[in-house]
Amino acid sequence: MRKPGSRSLLIIGGAEDKVGRVTILRRFVRLAGGRKAKLVVIPTASSVPDEVVEVYSTVFSRLGCESIDEVNPRNRIASNDEELIRRVDESTGIFISGGNQLKLSQLIVGTPLGAALLRAYQRGAVIAGTSAGASIMSQFMISMGEEGVTPRQRSSQLTAGLGLLPGVIVDQHFDQRARYGRLLSLVAGSPSLLGMGIDEDTAAEITDETELTVVGSGAVFVVDARKAITDAHEARRDAPLLVTGAVVHTLPFGATFDLETATLVDFVEKYADVAVQSGRDQHDTATAAAALRHH
Repeated sequence: MRKPGSRSLLIIGGAEDKVGRVTILRRFVRLAGGRKAKLVVIPTASSVPDEVVEVYSTVFSRLGCESIDEVNPRNRIASNDEELIRRVDESTGIFISGGNQLKLSQLIVGTPLGAALLRAYQRGAVIAGTSAGASIMSQFMISMGEEGVTPRQRSSQLTAGLGLLPGVIVDQHFDQRARYGRLLSLVAGSPSLLGMGIDEDTAAEITDETELTVVGSGAVFVVDARKAITDAHEARRDAPLLVTGAVVHTLPFGATFDLETATLVDFVEKYADVAVQSGRDQHDTATAAAALRHH
């Protein structure tokens, strides 16, 4: 149950179920006020924004929500638009789609629209993001990088994010795209930041920037390198990094974790609703759009 006055983020690893039990999206609507929710969909990161809005509007409508608006600045100047800002200011839930997170950083971060998102979060509107929309939540986001298991020097790049979740770097499609190495390389270079990798069809629900609860069929991976030893300060470009002493937490559905102390608070064994298969095939926007049209 959400506490009055609390702040909520729903950070989704991408490819969340849109046609089955829709566990994660159902949770978003509930946090935003259920049938009384006033939702905004931001499809800006996507190359097919109209289709993204259609898919999420259909899902949210089927979950009982009647008020769904679109906010999609076409360029950075458009993020000054008073009508777009008004829609965010009046919303109880904001959903940021997947796509290219660098586009989100370039068009929204540091603009009046970006400030409106921060205001909305501070007053209690739920901010959810999937894939690119998940990465943009943090103060410093991964904008590009090599995939793979081995951490390598300078294999990734950080760019300014919205700053809703300080002290954490978020990565998405984590297991499915083998992003362990790039996340570990980034926290090795910035050990004051926790690394958080989120699987597809999985969400980290975060309350007041501290309490993390896992929802969905995969896991949330947290790496704490604050006491680790690394050669990140002297390794040559593309060299495999030494990282020893980092603490790794793998948190499935039912786990509650304290981000301030980086410790497990509670775990209740649960069974996932949907098996993670090839998430990009099962839950991508185009597939979901086709499936929803035939329902």
